Amino acid sequence: MELTDQNAQVELDALLQEQPDTAAPTAPEDSSESQLLAMLEAVVYLTDEPLSAAQIAAALGQPADKVEKALERLVAEYEKPEHGVTLRHVAGGYKMTTKAEHHEAIRGFVKNLKPPLKLSLPALETLALIAYKQPITAPEIMEIRGVQGAGVLKTLLDRKLITTSGRKNVVGRPILYKTTRDFLVQFGLKDLSELPTLKEFEELGRLAVADEEPATAETAEPPEEAPPPAEEEQAE
Repeated sequence: MELTDQNAQVELDALLQEQPDTAAPTAPEDSSESQLLAMLEAVVYLTDEPLSAAQIAAALGQPADKVEKALERLVAEYEKPEHGVTLRHVAGGYKMTTKAEHHEAIRGFVKNLKPPLKLSLPALETLALIAYKQPITAPEIMEIRGVQGAGVLKTLLDRKLITTSGRKNVVGRPILYKTTRDFLVQFGLKDLSELPTLKEFEELGRLAVADEEPATAETAEPPEEAPPPAEEEQAE
């Protein structure tokens, strides 16, 4: 009798040890499903136009029915009140939008946002000089650039990208300029040690103004350079 109980215990222990092995195959499936949901969420979030399940499935190389079921799961998930955005059926596809009940709050928030940073190429060149040679005076900037830059400095001061840093102890005691914390924030820098090379900085500046149509922007705003363009070219 005692031997029978021992045998039963051995069998039970063996069954308990085997149990995790029977459940193990479901883990990869759950992981795969989670990854698909995450990819679909990212794809719908990034695209401006509504995409159909078939379009997304073709792009991701996944079965269309599987993608459609996963999208419907996301639709249900984003319907929950703890989410501020929703996944909607729009024009035969899926699009992520903010929920209607939050529109007033969002509208008020957007109105209080600062306008995007827009700088002309002369302003970016001056900002680069200040960033790499700070503290620096206006005459020193003018000597390097070869043109007057009072208007540019005012623009950078107004945007809080630079600030004054006392006066240089030379004849005339000109004002010194340096960059600000807002400058670090705008360019995503931890501190000045993370500044790119001057060449990289100028390239970043050109990319920043490429989509802003600098010529249009400069005609819409008061001229930043004191001398007319012809004089600037001669000085350079």
